[in-house]
Amino acid sequence: MIKKMFFAALALGVFASSCSDDDDNNTASNTANLTLNLEGLEPLGSDFVYEGWIIVPGEQLPVSTGLFNVDDAGALSQTSFTVDAAQLEAATRFVVSIEPVGETGQAALDPADTKLLVGEFSGTTAQVNTGIVGDFSDASGTFFLRTPTDEMPMMNNGNDQYGVWFGAPGMPPTPNFVLPTLPAGWAYEGWVIGETGPISTGTFTDFGARDSFSAFSETMQPGPPVPGEDFFLAAPAGETFPLDVRGRMVVVSVEPVPDDSPRPFVMKPLVGTAGQETAPSSHDFGQNLGTLPTGTVTR
Repeated sequence: MIKKMFFAALALGVFASSCSDDDDNNTASNTANLTLNLEGLEPLGSDFVYEGWIIVPGEQLPVSTGLFNVDDAGALSQTSFTVDAAQLEAATRFVVSIEPVGETGQAALDPADTKLLVGEFSGTTAQVNTGIVGDFSDASGTFFLRTPTDEMPMMNNGNDQYGVWFGAPGMPPTPNFVLPTLPAGWAYEGWVIGETGPISTGTFTDFGARDSFSAFSETMQPGPPVPGEDFFLAAPAGETFPLDVRGRMVVVSVEPVPDDSPRPFVMKPLVGTAGQETAPSSHDFGQNLGTLPTGTVTR
């Protein structure tokens, strides 16, 4: 009787172990790895994080593949993610968005408007780029030096080197950017590189209207109907106003909205250097498409 009980217990243990192994194998076979090889990203502020998503036919919502950030060298905090195998195999597209830290509820189930990278799967890989933000392949534009907010009507004070405006000079100036209209979640921002770093001229989405900022300007009157700034008032720490823009780098970046960084985002499609001539002369922007993030996603 003792022998029978022993062998019965042994058989039960083997059966249980076998079932456990089968469960482990089934669990392992139900997941697969997704690997990210992304270049050109930069660290986000403490309130935001990157998130990957796969678009799966038949699913009502995109499927999150996980959160990550990058360090100052652009290295991802995590490159391999465990994803449901069936969903990953069926996925047709991969997306990277910028998300607020600590999202809960419905907001955590759907990407924010700040979708940064996208790519279609072809076999086991997807080449991702910033096409979801816009096509910058034909990006161009001009800027000119003038101080319209420091002028009496029909009078030029002779200090036009202290202001920069985006477009073609005239009465009034006119826009001449060749840039895509950005989707919700994104805005353009102008910058002049000062003595201590970038100085914002304001964000804008309309090339033929004033931008969001005028704290350095408007000593006498509002600015013209194009983005730009005069540099007379409230100089940032380390800067001395009036700021002579001649010889300085001028940048147009693409910024996430909301944006928790006082510095330009990694996407800077247009960069130029101001010459010595003020309006009516203008200066050309050059393309700077190497700043646009890219990468490969492998399943």
